Amino acid sequence: VHGLLVFRRTDNMIPFLTFDAGHSHLVPLLSRRNDTESPNETYCYSSARGTTVLQGVTFGGVPTVLLLDVICFLLLLLIFVFIRRRFWDYGRIALVSERYYEVTESTSVLEEPQPEEGFCSWMVSAFRMHDDEIYEQCGHDAITYLSFQRHLICLLIVVSMLSLCIILPANLSGDLLDKDPYSFGRTTIANLRIGNDLLWLHTIFAVIYLILTALFMKHHVGSIRYKKESIVKRTLFITGLPQNASVTTIENHFKEAYPTCIVQEVQLCYDVAKLTYLSDERKKAEKNMAYYTQAFEHTGKRYRINTKPCGQFFFCNIRGCEREDAIDYYTGVAQKCMEEYLKEEKLIYDKPLGMAFVTFQRITMASIVLKDYNACKCQGFKCKGEPQPSSYSKDLQISKWNIKYATYPQDICWDNLSIQGRSWWGRWLFINLLLFVGLFFLTTPSIIISTMDKFYVTKPIEYLNNPVISQFFPTVLLWSFTALLPTIVYYSTVFESHWSK
Repeated sequence: VHGLLVFRRTDNMIPFLTFDAGHSHLVPLLSRRNDTESPNETYCYSSARGTTVLQGVTFGGVPTVLLLDVICFLLLLLIFVFIRRRFWDYGRIALVSERYYEVTESTSVLEEPQPEEGFCSWMVSAFRMHDDEIYEQCGHDAITYLSFQRHLICLLIVVSMLSLCIILPANLSGDLLDKDPYSFGRTTIANLRIGNDLLWLHTIFAVIYLILTALFMKHHVGSIRYKKESIVKRTLFITGLPQNASVTTIENHFKEAYPTCIVQEVQLCYDVAKLTYLSDERKKAEKNMAYYTQAFEHTGKRYRINTKPCGQFFFCNIRGCEREDAIDYYTGVAQKCMEEYLKEEKLIYDKPLGMAFVTFQRITMASIVLKDYNACKCQGFKCKGEPQPSSYSKDLQISKWNIKYATYPQDICWDNLSIQGRSWWGRWLFINLLLFVGLFFLTTPSIIISTMDKFYVTKPIEYLNNPVISQFFPTVLLWSFTALLPTIVYYSTVFESHWSK
C-alpha cells in the first residue's frame, strides 16, 4: 500500500512523497486540477530509479506473484502431509509415553490415538471436531486460540468483501493515472483527483474497519467462559514475605487478623530452577535410553553415538570425539542426574523466595482479605494500606506484602519465580529495547528493499525484467520476515522470564 504525503508548494505544482517497496523519493506532479499537462509529468506513480522490484511487468507482477504464492502453499501443504503420514508413529509414541507418566488411579485403560485413514483425512477431521473434543485433548487455551482465529478470519472476510466491492471500483473509477496494464497505482487512492468526493470513502471505511475490529474482538472476549468455582479464586499469591517466614506463622496471622476467614492450606515457594532442570535432563536421558534399548531388542545391534556438542555432524572418529555406547551413556546420565536431584532436593528448603500461596475455604474469604490489602488510605502525598494487624504482623512485615489472585498452577513458570526485583526489570528493559530496534528498523519493507538496492544485492536481476525473479524474490523475503516475527516475539517473552504464561 503506497502512502502519499502532499505538500502544496506553488499554485500549480505539488510534490508528492511516495512510500513504495523501493526507495522513498520525491516525484514532481502538476496540479491534479490541470487536465492539459502531458502524461509523463502527471504520472505520479513512477518507481524510483535503480529499484529492481514492482516495475516493468503487467499490473506490477501481482497476478504472477499470487500464482507463485499459491503454488508454494500447495507444495508446503503436500510436504506437511507427507511428513505427517511418514512420521506419525513417532509423534504418537511420544504422546503416549508422556501420558503413561501421568496415569492416575482412576484411569485403568489408556486409549492410544488412532491414525487417520487416508492421505488428507486429517483436514476433514480438523473441521469436524467439536470444541468439546478439542478441550478434552488440548485444554482451554486451545479453545481460546481457535476462537480468536475464527474471529480474525471472519473479520478479514468482511473487510476483503467491502474493499473489493466498494473501495476497488471507486479507485478504478478515477482517471488521474493512465489506463496502463503496467500501472498498479490505478487500484489505489492515487488514481483519484483532489476534490473528488470518493476520497471521503477511504476515511469513512477506515473508521468502519476500526469499529468492526473492536466489535469482533469484543465478541471474542465475551465468548470466553471461565469456571465459576475454581481453586484460583480461593487462593491468594503473596509476595514480599521475609525469608524466615514459616507456614505456622502465616496461618496464625490470618487466624488472628481475620477470624472469619479459614485458611485451608499455605504453600511456601522455593527456588526450584536447578531442581526442574535436573528433572528434565533425567527424563530426556531415560527416553533416549528407552529408545536405544528398544532398537537393540529389534535389531540386535548396540548403537554408538558421539556425545560431544554437535557430535551428530561428525561422521568420523577423531581424537577427543570418540563414539560411546548409547545405552551405557544415557544410563550413566540418568543416574548422575538422579543423584544430583536428590542432593538438590535436600537443599531446596534453604532457598526460600519470600512468596506463598494461601488457599482459603471459600471464595468470599479470599476476596475479603484481598480487598483489605488493596484498600488504600491517602495521608498527605502518600497512600498507605492498613490491613488488619496481628501479633505476627511485625515479624511477617505485612506492610511490604503484595497480594493478588493466584494463577492456575499449570500456567505458572516455577523456574522464573527466583528472578525478581531489579534483575527482572533490567532483563525486561534490555530485551524489549532490542526487540523494538529490530522490529522497527530491520523489518520495515521499504527499508529492507532500499538497503538491498544500495548494496546492489538485486542489481544483477534488474535487467531480466522477469516477475518470477524481480517480484517473487522480494515477496518471499518480506514473507519470511513476517513469518519470523511471531517466533521472535515468542522467544523474547520466554527470555523475559515472566512468572506466568
